[in-house]
Amino acid sequence: MANADNKRTTAHIISHTHWDREWYLPYEKHHVRLIALMDSLMDTLEKDTEYRSFHLDGQTIIIEDYLQVRPEQRERLEKWIREGRILIGPWYVLQDAFLTSSEANVRNLQIGHKDAAPYNTITKVGYFPDTFGNIGQAPQLMLQAGIDNAVFGRGVKPTGFNNEVSDAAYESSFSELIWEGPDGSRVLGILFANWYSNGNEVPADEAEAREYWERKLADAGKYASTGQLLFMNGCDHQPIQTDLPEAIRTARKLFPDTDFVHSNFTDYLAALRSSLDTDLSVVRGELRSQRTDGWSTLVNTASARVYLKQMNQAGQTILEKVAEPLAAFAHAAGLASYPHHLLTYAWKTLMQNHPHDSICGCSVDEVHREMVTRFDKSRHVAETIVDDSKHALAGAVDTSVFERFGQDALPIVVFNTTGWAKSAVVDVELDVARVYFRDGIGFNEMTRMMKAVDVTGRTLVDADGNAVAYTMEDLGLQFGYDLPDDKFRQPYWARRVRLTFEASVAPAIGLHAYAWVLGAAGAAAEASLVNGPRSMGNAKLNVEIAEDGTLTVKDLASGRTYSDLLIYEDTGDIGNEYMYKQPDNEPALTTKGLAAEIRLIEDNAYRASFEIVHRWSIPASADELFEQEKQEAVYYPYRKAGRSKEMVPFTIRTVVSLERSGRGVGIRTTFDNQAKDHRVRALFPTDLTASVHRADAIFEVAVRSNEPAAEWENPSNTQHQQAFADVSDGANGLTIANKGLNEYEVLRDGRNTIAVTLLRACAELGDWGVFPTPEAQCLGEHAAELLIVPHQGDGAANGAFAEAYQYQTPLTTVQTGVHAGTLAPTHVFLAWEGEGIAFSSAKIADATGDLMLRWFNLQPAAAELNAQPNVDAAGAVYKSDVLERTVERIAAEGGNAAFAAELGPCEIFTAGIAIAQSNK
Repeated sequence: MANADNKRTTAHIISHTHWDREWYLPYEKHHVRLIALMDSLMDTLEKDTEYRSFHLDGQTIIIEDYLQVRPEQRERLEKWIREGRILIGPWYVLQDAFLTSSEANVRNLQIGHKDAAPYNTITKVGYFPDTFGNIGQAPQLMLQAGIDNAVFGRGVKPTGFNNEVSDAAYESSFSELIWEGPDGSRVLGILFANWYSNGNEVPADEAEAREYWERKLADAGKYASTGQLLFMNGCDHQPIQTDLPEAIRTARKLFPDTDFVHSNFTDYLAALRSSLDTDLSVVRGELRSQRTDGWSTLVNTASARVYLKQMNQAGQTILEKVAEPLAAFAHAAGLASYPHHLLTYAWKTLMQNHPHDSICGCSVDEVHREMVTRFDKSRHVAETIVDDSKHALAGAVDTSVFERFGQDALPIVVFNTTGWAKSAVVDVELDVARVYFRDGIGFNEMTRMMKAVDVTGRTLVDADGNAVAYTMEDLGLQFGYDLPDDKFRQPYWARRVRLTFEASVAPAIGLHAYAWVLGAAGAAAEASLVNGPRSMGNAKLNVEIAEDGTLTVKDLASGRTYSDLLIYEDTGDIGNEYMYKQPDNEPALTTKGLAAEIRLIEDNAYRASFEIVHRWSIPASADELFEQEKQEAVYYPYRKAGRSKEMVPFTIRTVVSLERSGRGVGIRTTFDNQAKDHRVRALFPTDLTASVHRADAIFEVAVRSNEPAAEWENPSNTQHQQAFADVSDGANGLTIANKGLNEYEVLRDGRNTIAVTLLRACAELGDWGVFPTPEAQCLGEHAAELLIVPHQGDGAANGAFAEAYQYQTPLTTVQTGVHAGTLAPTHVFLAWEGEGIAFSSAKIADATGDLMLRWFNLQPAAAELNAQPNVDAAGAVYKSDVLERTVERIAAEGGNAAFAAELGPCEIFTAGIAIAQSNK
């Protein structure tokens, strides 16, 4: 150790249990064991004052889970928490940070702090014991939450004092280090170099204790920078060690030169800081175990059970990008109360799927079945909030501009809740007429009336009266019902249609009204986007489809052409839910050169679409050896199984679309997977010369090397993404955006191909035993969505990354009536500008009722933000943090809530605005 002199060694023993709510057992089986553990813990605290404290794994959901079954123990539990003997927080759950969104990571902190608040205590420890890699912005998030440290188990390799390699990328001299985020934020990092179980089951017997501590003290000292050694007394689902005080007394007797203390993180960190007498390595950015052999990074959990990731993306998006902003602006306009309680419930339900073994898809099948139900539950609440908010807002939109078209005008309001103006094709269902059961008309007469409604002779117009091209599908007779707040449900029959059109330049964080009206002039004829038998183009792009279904996309602004886009690749997978392993010497199968069926399926004024069908065959599964290797728990890098000679059909249907105002080429892929033990990817060769690429991460566009470190042995170098991956040579770039496809790789194939995983079918959990997971083979129907965005220069500055962010968030539509209102038919709730800055969220703070707005700087250079919230504000504008506390006042301009701020490099910036009291 660094201070190998006469200073005394202190062994800090911290009791804990790492509580995976669900993993190799389904939730309720772990839940039952949790109840027993908590009962035993409180009994021990009561009986033995020398059992000082217990770290409750950094997640407050454990309290909820326990009290759900043992509500009569609330007062007793609260006593031990208030006395500091059960230490709680700062998270709600121990999430996988890479697979949950930026705002989900913030809500996790916010709700963890909120749940701890009634106890008047929270442990300010950045606790990441088992996240599968650590996000680069964790230091900034921690500091904004008042936490100056991070404790973690993965992502960086220590070398120890005697093999010091200071300041090497992703490498530390010691188990203690300085972790620096991309913005320059620094926290004290503590790596569990000997894992979070290095002080587990301490012997009380002298002979056993002597051997135990000789080994354990040496193991910890090998990497430690001081004599303050950390020993974690617990492990996964570990029952508490009730005789720990006796075991500590034994250790003190045997090793009088070492101080053994039953410690906690607060005391340990304070002692460590006071003992530091050497410079620690500074490790910068993401911690993803890049300086290892690459076989144990667990990165392929990003592709295990892709359907879960897709459901998660949809659930996060509707909450943070639609429900919260619509509810916030409805509240700020005095139209509705902000549903704090419902949003918290929806977020908690969603976040119950965010623990690392849950969202990572690396648990037994029962766990992931229950996750699907939770995703649905959270989404249903979010959809209800969206419905209530959009109707409240639409009811306040002045649609009287459409009165000149007659009382039969049917107004539509389109909401854009993204941070940038957006043009996109939308679908909206309209009730042309309704007849309610309460009207007393006979049942047959009601249906006859609705069937007789004329749905022809109408035109779609915008708020300025301009005709808009659209298509209409007559949905015929439809049953529906209202659920009034003050009376019984009101059923009705309706005549319904579906309109599809391009909402052109919907204002950022705003709305635009349209109406479907009788008569009026038809839309001006616009040229078809189809410009050849297998090609289409708009003002920005031209797309040609080859006989094998690959795309050639030309960026008309730069003249750059990208070819061979959208090759499908299939390889075997004899790994597990954690890690992908391709059989040795197995050639990848691809659709390159495979003749495809290609037909035009949509050709109108706003969009063109081609369907591409590949009728393919792939191996049915791995071969017979694989079953033996799984049963014997052969470590996956050493497996020798191959692929079966039996083949099964694999038909891939792809719809490639180009919208008139679109900046990207849309791809929707569907297939019925009947093969096992394989991986399917979509390949996008960029043919751009670059040694690094960029990927959307948590509040960051991470810059990553295309080549792994020298220590890397794994042939695969897959990585995490959120909204996109991008390769650029400085002059031109190609961004591939996605919806819920969290795994990609930039191939070392001479073309810098971006490969996005669409499906990974595997057979077992993996890790420490034999756990078959047949449902992880993901048999059945699947769909995937991607967007190809060519661009010039830097994607942060030129808007390509903004396009990728917008791709994840649909426009929101609602039918309303013709009426006066306080909101203009084209209305902006928040106007802002700032090159290279991304808008992240709008919500109402729980504690203050203030409007909270968040942005983050995509670039490693300062950027100027100018914002004008269109709300009735009290005038107080302030810089906040991720816990929605006031940091400093911001000078508002002109007596309203307009303000300017300089965002530092990669800064996460939150502004709070006090809403006028009349609106609260």
